[in-house]
This record gives sequence, structure tokens and C-alpha cells, in this order.
Amino acid sequence: MNSKFAVILAAGQGTRMKSKLYKVLHNVCGKPMVQHVIDQISQLGVSKTVTVIGHGADYVKSHIDGNTEFAIQEKQLGTAHAVIQASEILANLEGTTLVVCGDTPLLTKETLEKLIGQHETVGAKATILTAIADNPTGYGRIIRDSNGNVERIVEHKDASPDELLVNEINTGTYCFDNKQLFNYLSNVTNNNAQGEYYLPDVIEILKENDYIVSAYQVSDFNETIGVNDRVALAQAEEIMRKRINNKHMLNGVTFIDSNSTYISSDASIGSDTLIYPGTVIQGKTKIGSNCTIGPNTEIKDSDIDDNTTIKMSVVHDSKIGEGVNIGPFSHIRPNSKISDDVRIGNFVEIKKSEIGKKSKVSHLSYIGDSEIGKDVNVGCGAITVNYDGQNKYKTVIQDNAFVGCNVNLIAPVIVGEGAFVAAGSTITKDVPDKALSIARAKQVDKEKFMDRKNRN
Repeated sequence: MNSKFAVILAAGQGTRMKSKLYKVLHNVCGKPMVQHVIDQISQLGVSKTVTVIGHGADYVKSHIDGNTEFAIQEKQLGTAHAVIQASEILANLEGTTLVVCGDTPLLTKETLEKLIGQHETVGAKATILTAIADNPTGYGRIIRDSNGNVERIVEHKDASPDELLVNEINTGTYCFDNKQLFNYLSNVTNNNAQGEYYLPDVIEILKENDYIVSAYQVSDFNETIGVNDRVALAQAEEIMRKRINNKHMLNGVTFIDSNSTYISSDASIGSDTLIYPGTVIQGKTKIGSNCTIGPNTEIKDSDIDDNTTIKMSVVHDSKIGEGVNIGPFSHIRPNSKISDDVRIGNFVEIKKSEIGKKSKVSHLSYIGDSEIGKDVNVGCGAITVNYDGQNKYKTVIQDNAFVGCNVNLIAPVIVGEGAFVAAGSTITKDVPDKALSIARAKQVDKEKFMDRKNRN
């Protein structure tokens, strides 16, 4: 089996994006375009991947995950010039090299596998991924001979009127025999309308030397879209979103309205889970089976166990147990852990806290930097006062405790097991186990006070 390598072209700034953010870092379904490309290539058994970067190289590096080396293209002089930058890493290796643009986030592992398979089956020195475009304007055209073999690629600006009528286009994705690629790259000239060194010119050089050049035509043109502006970015987002949602539906997830549901490509959802409109699931979120999510719910990088309901709420970077009910209008902030059968109700905020099994924080409460045990009831309007203006402190509420309405727990403080804190109390000292704690001013009634006030 031939060794496989990959070169990802990601050096362009993307001026048509009209953005300070480098083009390949614009997100599609919550992930940078170039990361989608890297993730697909990583599934192909590629032994070396080189990402060619230029504008904002250090910034781009910092936003890329995965097994890739980097090469720098200081000046953007064309695609052939970009690939040459990888020569120090790849030039002397034997195998097949895949060349992909970093702004093609919709390409799939399956298509790239078929491209490589075609290339190796026919013994080609180069294979072009092509597609049929309804509107081929701006794309290089695939020119075939009378037998249907690839003769050459003509860039749009260099094409004759007859060549412009061709609707089979070059997608900008290729396979090459690695050694032949780097042997002939130095022969490419910039004698063209753009004054650039075009990678497709290697195809013509290989043909002139009687090497086999083949093409694999992808069935879905949309998969090959290159994102150069915000219009194409929105188009790619829509296509990717439909692809993701369809995958989940085929795996047993129900969507009330898939067109208004946004799920990242890295999220996983169990069967028989119901997703309501307006739901946004981001990052590497994992949702179990038989859950109900939404409407109008945002979940990011969190684990949600089976049989849990989250509606009209926000959950970030947290662990939610089984059989939990959250919302409406709850906010679970990062580093929180909500155990099984917990109820987090209306207008409750949980921050960096653990809530034990079967506990309830039902409404209008703030729980921050806290550890709450099992079977605890936190009443309406209760607050853990965790910040003194300089430092954060921890509140502990032990198993079976009851915290009444409008209680302030001034951290650091411990409410003992089975203790009862009366409504309206401000607690500044630890409460012993099974104690009743009352910390509020004694009621004073001034009789006929309003009569006297009105006489004045």
C-alpha cells in the first residue's frame, strides 16, 4: 500500500471576506473551515500532513487542532508556489500526495477516498477532482480529448470562448505521485493573465511527458464549494447544517424543525432524543438518549445524560446527569456538575457548583462556587454570596438540608446535614447538623403609624 501525504493550502488572507479574521478560520457550523479539512484528511491514514500558511501564521497555528506540520508561504504567488513550500518536508518521499484547499470545508472523507482510489487504481501521476457546475464562472475548465481523457485545465481568465462553455470544472483538489509533483513544480511558470504559478500547470507538464492524468468526478457539486466571501460562507453553513441534522435524524433523533436547529459537527446525540426549534448545540457536546432539548436552548461543550430535559436555557462546559430537569430560563455556567434527578428551575443560575442527587433549586436563585448534597431543597430567591469584592469563597450545603426563601448564605459557610435555614435569613456562620437557623431582625409593628403620617 502506498504511503499517503496531504498538503492543505491555507495561506490566503481572503480579502473578499472583508474581515480581520483570516479566511480559513471563519467558522462553518462552529468550526474553522480549515479544521473541517484537517479532520476529514485525518481519517484517510495519511502519514504526513503539511498545512501551508501565510497571513497571520502564528494566529492560524494557534487555532488549528490535529496532526499537521506547517510550511510558510511568505508571498502569495499562486497555488504551485504554495505547494513548493512543503518540499522540505515531503519532496523526497515515495507515495501519493493529496492537495486540498483550506477553504473547502464541505469535502468528505468518502470523496477523498474515492479520489485517491481512482488515482492509484489507474496508476496515474495526477488525478483531478472535478464536478459539473450549473454556473462555472470563475472556475478552471476541464478540457478533455475526443476519447474523454483529460487533456488540460484552463483557468477561467485564460479560457477561449469555446472553453468557457465547458461546465466540468476543476475543484482545486488533486492527487499526485509525490516525487513527480515536486520534480515538476520548479518547471511551472507564471506566464498567464494573473502572473501566478498555477498548480494545474503541473498537469500539463505531466501530460507532455506522457504520464497518465485521470479525473474523478464528484456527484455533488456543493461538496466542492470554495468559500471566498460571506455569501459562500452562509451557503456552506446551510449545506453543512443540513448534512449534520440529516445524520442525526437517520440515527434516531427527532427534530421538530431541523431548519431552525443548529448543531456542531462534533456533537453526538442519542436516539429518541427530541430537539425543539431554536436549539443551538455547540462544540463537543454529548447528549444521551430520550432527552428533550429546547425550544430556544443553547448547549456548549457539555455532557448530558439520558432522560434529561433542558428547555429555554443555557448550559456551558458542564456535566448534567440522568433524569435532570432544567429550565425554563436557567443558566448553567462552566464547571458545574448536576447529578441525577435534580431540578433546576425558572431563572436559576448555577456557576462552578456541584448539585447532589434529587436536590432542587427551583426558582430565582444564584448558586455560585458551591457544593450541594443530596435531597437538598433551596428555596425561591436563595443566594450563595460567594464574592466579597476581591476573592471567591465556597458554600457547602450538606445532604437533606432545607434552605428557605430569600436566604443569603455568606461564604465561606457550611449548612450541616439535615439543617433548616428559615426564610429571610442571612447566614454568616456555619449551621450545625439538624439545627434550625434563624438570622433575621425581629418584626416590629408601629401601630397607627400611617394615621399619624397622614396628619402631617
